[in-house]
Amino acid sequence: MNASCLRRVVAAGAIAVSVMVVRPATGAGFQAQAPGSASSTAKTAQRARPWGSPGSSEQLATELGDALANHTKSGQWGAIVVSLTHGDTLFAANADAPMAPASTMKVFTSCIALDRFGPNYVFRTPVLREGALGSDGVLHGNLYLRGVGDPSLSPRFWKTESPMDALAEQVAAAGVRHVRGDLVGDASAFDGQLIPDGWKKSYLSEAYAAPVSALSLDENVVTVVVAPDGATAAVSLDPPTTTIPVHTTVKLVAGTRGAIVVAKQAEGAIVVRGTIGAHASPRRYSVVVDDPPLFTIGALRAALQRAGVTVDGTTRLGSVPSDAVSIAAIASPPLGDIIGEMNRESINLLAEMLFRDAAMSPLQQGSASTALATLRQFMTQKVGAPADGIDVSDGSGLSELDRVTARTMVEALHYAHESPWSATFQASLPVEGESGTLKNRAKGTPARGNLQAKTGTTNTVAALGGFVTARDGELLAFSFMYNGTDRWNAKVAMDQMGATMADFTRAATPHRSP
Repeated sequence: MNASCLRRVVAAGAIAVSVMVVRPATGAGFQAQAPGSASSTAKTAQRARPWGSPGSSEQLATELGDALANHTKSGQWGAIVVSLTHGDTLFAANADAPMAPASTMKVFTSCIALDRFGPNYVFRTPVLREGALGSDGVLHGNLYLRGVGDPSLSPRFWKTESPMDALAEQVAAAGVRHVRGDLVGDASAFDGQLIPDGWKKSYLSEAYAAPVSALSLDENVVTVVVAPDGATAAVSLDPPTTTIPVHTTVKLVAGTRGAIVVAKQAEGAIVVRGTIGAHASPRRYSVVVDDPPLFTIGALRAALQRAGVTVDGTTRLGSVPSDAVSIAAIASPPLGDIIGEMNRESINLLAEMLFRDAAMSPLQQGSASTALATLRQFMTQKVGAPADGIDVSDGSGLSELDRVTARTMVEALHYAHESPWSATFQASLPVEGESGTLKNRAKGTPARGNLQAKTGTTNTVAALGGFVTARDGELLAFSFMYNGTDRWNAKVAMDQMGATMADFTRAATPHRSP
């Protein structure tokens, strides 16, 4: 069944469930059971095993509805469960309500990136020269670093190597020893909006809300390193960059302790003060970068200095001329590896860059608005879903303005399942009780090692969307989104629903132990 057929089935045949709390009566006709009776034993087992083992689609819908009603005290749910094996909707509660998705938004970002590029796509970030290169190694012109939206230029992927050192060594190997012109960073592949609409101001000093640029490095976070160095206290940046000034008054004292304060000034300089013990281990402090492309081109200049290449001119931003010649380039891991890291660990900057990458073309910058248009076109033309089911301001789900419906997410999941890149997408999702953001959830249930889903969490959102295989082998796609302040209980409800779906069968069969 293709995605458009599934959409028609979902719209026409959904089991609409009214979420309500059902409690046993205690009046006439109710008889308590003896502790050793069969009914008492069954109830004890149910308390020990809070998920259900539904033997019909109707029973599954009832148990999922009860899980929604019996846990959260306030807030709103949007939920839907669809069988990808049979094509019918097994459960729906407010499935068409616009909901804040949090990081389950990364499901959509994964889909448009994989659909546009394929899982084996590799980003190539080049250094280009303008002007003649003499036999003496002197470049009579500028040197350019072009940002192509590669989200992988960080230790997360490069480990102990440095992407800027790799580029600098290639530049030197190409015969460049002395640049008479400027060193220029080109971030024009994306628009100039570094902070998406709807990101709370209180987020912006945190690494998970780093600014977004086509020319990014180390996830746009620089580390301040304070360490004793002989008779002085040394303060350095990792990675080294020439474009972030550091002002330090740190003093060396006796002992192994330290008291360091790191502050960022309005113009981007970093101020470090305090004390560090003469026998102390190095102290490391992360600072979010205000101007990612300038930070990155400054890091290349520092790397060129280490490689023995001098630059006479300034370090600035600009556009690469059409006649510039490539002299060095570094490649990213395959896109599938980047998406796996993004989804398993829920890395927002990776999502923001891939969201814009999917919309980027020689005639169009990547931006939040062009990416939304690309996503809506993908949903209507390929998935067969209405465009109005999604209205977002970013690709990570961090924006408070983002709204999607649970039905739209399940339609995207169904398309992903049937796509040529299905295996890559599914492998990118955390596995319940085993990996990523689901590693510590729902252990000891039938969902463990079975359910694969993207999580989403903010102060007012808990969400889960992905796949689970039922007891008889039936594959289910689901989306659960809770908006409200009772997030802890919402997650408990989701874990219960995941286990219940994993223990579901359409025909009554003996219970399968987890």
